[in-house]
Amino acid sequence: MLNKQEAIWVVIPAAGVGKRMQADRPKQYLSLLDKCVIEQTIACFSAHPKISGIIIALSPDDPYWKDLNINCDKPLYTVDGGNERCDSVLNALVYLKSELALHDDSWVMVHDAARPCLSQKDLNKLITALENSAVGGILASPVRDTMKRSSESNQHIIHHTENRDNLWHALTPQMFRFALLFDALQQALDNNISITDDASAIEYLGLPAELIEGDASNIKITKPSDLALAEFFLSRAKESV
Repeated sequence: MLNKQEAIWVVIPAAGVGKRMQADRPKQYLSLLDKCVIEQTIACFSAHPKISGIIIALSPDDPYWKDLNINCDKPLYTVDGGNERCDSVLNALVYLKSELALHDDSWVMVHDAARPCLSQKDLNKLITALENSAVGGILASPVRDTMKRSSESNQHIIHHTENRDNLWHALTPQMFRFALLFDALQQALDNNISITDDASAIEYLGLPAELIEGDASNIKITKPSDLALAEFFLSRAKESV
């Protein structure tokens, strides 16, 4: 069982604009069933008994958040996001350290604002798998499709087929010990290392992050067709309750 020093805080970076959606607002504020996307995402965590609270990293000039009527059973705080995702996450970690005095061994789960289809089954699976870990790990899905690499000179021409053995699609949440993630992100940024997700920073330190297989329905909304697919997955999940 998790002790009091091993609280689990969720960080949701939500400062992006989502240009590929070609919408009139950032994708996290698009309508999805009876809520907007970020409300559905928050709902993945708000009722879970092991989640201590949630930090949302927003664009400093975000005009949409204040108009939401968030129904959340957990403490919910906002911080300013940064230029990149990793900057937003680090700002949230600074808040957890300076304002909430989070213990070094506590857990931080980082989850994409545009992943509203996380199941409680996968959330429980991640927490259970990592309870005794000194580092942490991520939800991921094994690559099943044949992977093609395009030509450098023309991205629409196949250069060769990649070996898909041992390849995984990285999903979120990604869950790591608080102090470890803080240090990993800070060191990577200080050394201008490209960080595409939180596990990238842990990898930079040479530490063994675990892969916990999650459901491929945990999609990230990036283009218009994803919104319809997310609606299908959420509707199916509600019907099964």
